[in-house]
Amino acid sequence: MKKLIGVLTFGLIQAAFARQPNYDESKIAPYTLEDPLTFADGRKLASPEEWPARRAEIVRIFEREMFGRTPPKPETVVTELREEGATLAGQAIRRQYRMWFKADKSGPFIDWLVVIPNRLTGNSPRKAEGRIVCENLKKVPVILFLNYRGNQEMLSDPEVFMPEAVWVRDHAERFCFEHKPARWTRGKARESGAASPMPVETIVARGYALVTACYGQVSPDVEVRKGDPEALAYTGIFELWPKRDPKADDNITAIGAWAWALSRGLDLAERIPEIDAKKSVATGCSRLAKTPLLACSRDERFAVCVPCQTGGGGCPLAKRDFGENVSTEMKSFPHWYCRAYAKYIDNEAAMKFDQHLLLASIAPRALLVEGFNQNWFDTKGEFLACRAAAPAWEFLGRSGLPQGGFPANYDTSLIGRWFGYVRRGGEHGISGSDWLWMMDFSDRVFREMSRE
Repeated sequence: MKKLIGVLTFGLIQAAFARQPNYDESKIAPYTLEDPLTFADGRKLASPEEWPARRAEIVRIFEREMFGRTPPKPETVVTELREEGATLAGQAIRRQYRMWFKADKSGPFIDWLVVIPNRLTGNSPRKAEGRIVCENLKKVPVILFLNYRGNQEMLSDPEVFMPEAVWVRDHAERFCFEHKPARWTRGKARESGAASPMPVETIVARGYALVTACYGQVSPDVEVRKGDPEALAYTGIFELWPKRDPKADDNITAIGAWAWALSRGLDLAERIPEIDAKKSVATGCSRLAKTPLLACSRDERFAVCVPCQTGGGGCPLAKRDFGENVSTEMKSFPHWYCRAYAKYIDNEAAMKFDQHLLLASIAPRALLVEGFNQNWFDTKGEFLACRAAAPAWEFLGRSGLPQGGFPANYDTSLIGRWFGYVRRGGEHGISGSDWLWMMDFSDRVFREMSRE
């Protein structure tokens, strides 16, 4: 008990000493942003052929200075189909897989829920060799994301397994008991009152499969004010990797682990015959929007990236010093970032990079940044980061961010063919509008890809 009280007290002290956020535009000091088309040594890129080298340099910068080293590739990827059946009144097939990373199926695992559209030619899904077969005329694109409290929230089907080896953070304590999801949360994310409703029926009706797993199974996410993050954060999937070096400034971080897991979801999608994994969309909201942003930066197999309301450390410019800042990020979520990032506490001006470079590293693939109106999340800083990143797409022969100033809520005029920005009102969470903008954007991208 004394230890627990000490940890909680330490967390409160840390939070108390975080620099207060600035919400006054007039107090933003002048800042300079690095050119995404200039190497760190000052050399300008002479041709698109040099972009892979510059992109790799940007990825290394964020490894070294912010998100830590990229986790190693798994020894192997072993998947086992645990259950399958018809769902959504026969409009889709539900499959549940367990994924291990050692040939003997020992050690950490990730449980994936897959929902695939079923274009029926009869009245019910067809079976072949004991397996349910989708009647799709062609392979379907896929949306991948990590969820907060377990796969059971995506569907109300009683066949969906309750999570194993999943730790639910205290923020959601009304949905859990002793950090385990409650059984009554089945289908919870599909309710209209959910902060981030998951319109599975709409996703399927639009012709997309979805692949999801619970992020707490990958790495538990304890906030400082609730306890000691490092006591749990570096467990779970971290057991696969070498022991953390206490002297290193660039150890693997929780966000790095979650991004790694999204790539494993894409590994699974590549193995499913009904899915066209080359037409993949990585998305998520809040901390789980930082995750696809980093995953797409590191893994070029993802075709479309749609981060929704990332907050500081995601899309907004740090040097703007508006809303969330490096101090609040490191004091509240030290397990999300590597130790090197701490040197920018109250010192953002010293950064030789900013979030626009992370956005640029996704070029020439497709990126749609979705924001909303809350000062803490600095949606204008997101827009400015997009504007600063856009030259990378233009340099590579893609259309960049459409011309125009900071858009009004629900103004979609800045959603271009390959790069876009849009914001909305309402509460924090991935909403119906966000999902529709995402799928409209992805549809256009995939049509463009089909023409190439």
